[in-house]
Amino acid sequence: MTSSLNSGSPAPSIEALDWLRGDRLPNFKLGKIYILDFFATDCGYCRPSLTYLAQLQEGYRDMGVEVIAVASREEASTADEARAEVDAWVTKWLPNSNIRIAFDHSGEMNEHWMDASLSFGLPQAFVVDRDGSIAFIGHPDAIEHVLPKVIDGSWRASAEAKSAEKERIAAGETYAAELVP
Repeated sequence: MTSSLNSGSPAPSIEALDWLRGDRLPNFKLGKIYILDFFATDCGYCRPSLTYLAQLQEGYRDMGVEVIAVASREEASTADEARAEVDAWVTKWLPNSNIRIAFDHSGEMNEHWMDASLSFGLPQAFVVDRDGSIAFIGHPDAIEHVLPKVIDGSWRASAEAKSAEKERIAAGETYAAELVP
């Protein structure tokens, strides 16, 4: 199994999303930087990660940075039940958050983003550059270091970015190979 979504790839669609908080965003706007953070309500690391990313967005809002939290792995009998669980979780844990919160029960976002990039754990962040391309895939904790370089345009071509991407892909391929019986 290989990663088909990498740094430099065009960002996949976000049309499948059902928006729980914030206005609907049918696609990425050129000139802005987006941080998509995939989370689940049963993920212990996801709440602090989203709180951190909301604070990061505040610090970089004037530079065109926006955070979108995506719940795409909720398990419930129906899409309505899963959506209600996500909504209740967001209301409890992120009551005053100004980040967009989206939900995808179809699994399309998970397939086109998480699976395609060989990303298996949560939380998982994707930084979409001003040109609509993936600039970074990794744990949200790394974004504070990466974001200034994405903003100034130096990240994707850097040796550091290439090294991080190579390590991420190798780890994903190893994990994927372990999943195959």
